[in-house]
Amino acid sequence: MSARKVMKKGFTLVEILIVVVILGILAAIVIPQFTAASETAQASSAQSTLQTVRSQLELYRVQHNGDYPELTAASWAALTGKTNRDGTTTGTPSFGPYLPKPPVNPFTNGSVIGTDWTYDKATGVFKAQLPPAITAAEATSLGLDTTNDFVPATP
Repeated sequence: MSARKVMKKGFTLVEILIVVVILGILAAIVIPQFTAASETAQASSAQSTLQTVRSQLELYRVQHNGDYPELTAASWAALTGKTNRDGTTTGTPSFGPYLPKPPVNPFTNGSVIGTDWTYDKATGVFKAQLPPAITAAEATSLGLDTTNDFVPATP
């Protein structure tokens, strides 16, 4: 009788390890690019939202005797509802709504003044609050203007 070598079908351990290493290398290259693209999309969305809100704040100011609306942490009613020239909602309001709903900050997923947005009624300055995960340096690398548009989180 002769000894015959029987070939079994399947993969060797070395072949499986090579495939796993290649997949790991590909993942290490691709995943950071998706993360950067996501942050870039958030930045674009936030800048678009800032532009929209700022234009509506200016329209409100023109229609309300040069005054900016009263926006509080709990209420966006002055921009999402109808108002009179003095900014109240009593009587027969003839101005607005300026926004269909409170804007959502894409970085924080919220719409609260003081937490997600900063707003100064006296000057009409409206900025997006950045979460603590994004440092001022990272914000700059994303092309975010931390002087005029975004407020970095305080550590």
